[in-house]
Amino acid sequence: MNIKKIIYNLTHNIMPWIQFIERLTGFKILPDKLYLSLLYRTKIGKKLNWNNPKTFNEKLQWLKLYDRKPEYTTYVDKYKVRDYISETIGEKYLIPLLGVWDNLDEIDFNKLPNQFVLKCNHDSGGICICENKEKFDIEKAKYKIKKSLNNNYFLECREWPYKNVQKKIIAEQYMKDLETNELKDYKFFCFNGIPKIMFVASDRQNTVEETKFDFFDMNYNFLKFTNGHPNSKCLPPKPKKFYLMQELAKKISKGIPQVRIDFYEINGKVYFGEMTLFHWSGLTSFKPEKWDYIMGTYLKLPQSKENKHLV
Repeated sequence: MNIKKIIYNLTHNIMPWIQFIERLTGFKILPDKLYLSLLYRTKIGKKLNWNNPKTFNEKLQWLKLYDRKPEYTTYVDKYKVRDYISETIGEKYLIPLLGVWDNLDEIDFNKLPNQFVLKCNHDSGGICICENKEKFDIEKAKYKIKKSLNNNYFLECREWPYKNVQKKIIAEQYMKDLETNELKDYKFFCFNGIPKIMFVASDRQNTVEETKFDFFDMNYNFLKFTNGHPNSKCLPPKPKKFYLMQELAKKISKGIPQVRIDFYEINGKVYFGEMTLFHWSGLTSFKPEKWDYIMGTYLKLPQSKENKHLV
């Protein structure tokens, strides 16, 4: 067995224990740089090049450590970001808000409409969709939300903007496109205000099939690669408001080295979804790998004492 394989096996075995201890205690036991170096090797299978990062995933790790602006905490906060979106592109692009609470005991489910979406503002995945309140399992939803509230999203992958988000529960209006009978995500990767690549996320509520990701350029030409999920068997059609989404993404992402801006197209209208600073936390491989490098060329790291040698 060669030395690289030995190192990989060691990190692969030790990382789950480190993460378990940190989740249990709620405290870091490793400094961020060492933690990310080990996690990157575990997830990507390669050494992380801090001195001269080339790939998109490598550069996202660098940004976690060295690009720490206070406003980023607002961008990842699903509640506070609404004010930023209202100021930047207008309130009409926001999904209507039904309520916001600091804890579960404050929620009066009797006052919520028959359909709604419940989620936390500080993480990913803590979402409960109610299509019919008579069939909605409130206790199951409470359990899921409580688990989400207890989740320290910063510790898991060191996405530092989440560290200072004040945890809240929000309810939004339930949305569904009547033509497609589902809610597709249109996600734009933007680099200093310029959208370069986007993908369509479909089958997200499908309990039988896996979610699909299909990538496109800014002329909606299909790009043949995968990242985290397979491509669709039948490619999704171009959204009717595709070019409007591009223009909105430009405005929202202006001045940010890299951010993913998510939209929905619902019954002919565009709605903002969320801002994501670290897609897959930079820990999911691209297949083929060349796309990790291609997207890396789009991401120009802000100058700092840590990368002043880079051109």
